[in-house]
Amino acid sequence: MSRAVIAFGANLGDREATIAGAVRDLAEMSGVELVAISPIYETPALTDAGVDHDAPGYLNGVAIVETSTFTPHQLLAALHDIEASHGRQRLKHWGDRTLDLDLIDVDGLVIDDTGLQLPHPRAWQRAFVLQPWLDLDPDAVIPGRGRVADLRAGAHDEVTRR
Repeated sequence: MSRAVIAFGANLGDREATIAGAVRDLAEMSGVELVAISPIYETPALTDAGVDHDAPGYLNGVAIVETSTFTPHQLLAALHDIEASHGRQRLKHWGDRTLDLDLIDVDGLVIDDTGLQLPHPRAWQRAFVLQPWLDLDPDAVIPGRGRVADLRAGAHDEVTRR
């Protein structure tokens, strides 16, 4: 079994319903077992230029799944399918979105190719990923970066538990 950490977020539309639907979609995937869902956090929108307090805020969290049938690339493709089924459009880099599903870690693997980077290249800097992950797994480690607990202590972006 491979264990995967998936970060989720939404800042457009009915955020709660979209996240609930995406979690349900994950749980219903053949060959995937939903192990845990973190508490939900509210965060301001983050863009290429930094925090955008004028944009709608995000709801964020983390899911942990296990699979014996999906490779990391196949799992990422399935996440993109779930995003699309919830109206995700990739019009602007780091733009507002109905749903964002990021594959953060799969069993500590390090992958860097045109289709996938593991661990996720910016997860170690983002409290909106680190805090919900820490809630689920206090001993988690990001390969090449360190303990999630230590990284969370150094990440100062705003997260508020709902």
